[in-house]
Amino acid sequence: MATVAGHLDRLGVAKDHGRKMTELLIVMGLAPAFAARLQRVAAASSSLPTLHAHAIDGAISGEHVDAIVKGVAHTASRSAEPIDDATRLTFVTDLLGQFFSGATPAQIAKRARALGNQQADDTGGVPAAEDRNLNTLSKSIDTDGRLEVRADLNVEVGEKFHAAIEELAKPRPEPNGSPDARSTERRQADALETLLDIAARGTDTASAPRTQTLITVPAQRPAQAQLEFMGSITEATLYTLTCDGTITTMIVDGEKVPLDISREKRLFPPPIRRALHERDKCCIKCGAPASRAHAHHLRHWADGGETCLENGCLLCPSCHADVHHNGWDVVMGFDKHPWLIPPAALDPKRQPIPAHNRRTLSFDNLPSAA
Repeated sequence: MATVAGHLDRLGVAKDHGRKMTELLIVMGLAPAFAARLQRVAAASSSLPTLHAHAIDGAISGEHVDAIVKGVAHTASRSAEPIDDATRLTFVTDLLGQFFSGATPAQIAKRARALGNQQADDTGGVPAAEDRNLNTLSKSIDTDGRLEVRADLNVEVGEKFHAAIEELAKPRPEPNGSPDARSTERRQADALETLLDIAARGTDTASAPRTQTLITVPAQRPAQAQLEFMGSITEATLYTLTCDGTITTMIVDGEKVPLDISREKRLFPPPIRRALHERDKCCIKCGAPASRAHAHHLRHWADGGETCLENGCLLCPSCHADVHHNGWDVVMGFDKHPWLIPPAALDPKRQPIPAHNRRTLSFDNLPSAA
């Protein structure tokens, strides 16, 4: 199959159809990853005749052939100068030896990285850990509609990522004082979302975020709302997203003709956001800094709630999701500050909890209504 794909590529069949070779293979019914593998192996067949001969004999699985092709390419890239055929044959022989010794594709890749580091040391090339040219980030949507992200980063970018995630993923106590109930993985995922929100806001954290994402809502069927890249979402998630200004909402009719685009009055303008910062100081549930928080409508704008100080509060992305999805409620107290109502599963009596910056308050020491 790789040989045929190579012939098709050399004949320009894909180009004649206005496509790239990988696209043509996908249209022919091949999975994207498999199509990319065929093209990689086909492109390398002429420069790796020994591997090609073993592959044609059927002595090596397609996964192992691809691992060796990628391994040789990686090892060659570690050299400060282009490698010659003799050196390339040495790499192929080494990796073939790994296969015949029972190595898995992952183990072959690991061996290739070791050979690459040795090549860098011998020729003065850049160590793999420090080579920015090897940086990759891939993303794909799985069958559940969730985004899977994989990154391979050099030490400089990796250190920045670690530092940012560690800073934003620190555990914080629950409103009742108990330890953070989130797993380490969940805290790190929440930290990544916070990073994206910070990037969207730029330097003025009290202003509404720069609009960057589109959500399409059928006028008669809001439950069928669609994000531009991730696809369909529930109505509850629609309400979460449209609380703050990171999303542009476009309402369309049955023919996908736009009827309305989100009105600016639903976004908390800078003066009100600054007032929220002054009153709440931080996320009212967990205490995350105000600069990382969303402005949340207590009564949603779509339900007639006003965009004003009395109908707003600050919630970090994780706590914002708790309010919209996990049974937490927020009400405005007679003291003109927001109060949290925990779900019945956590507190059967659903006793109100003060905002984080007023957590020393209790029903016994509340200020009088006067």
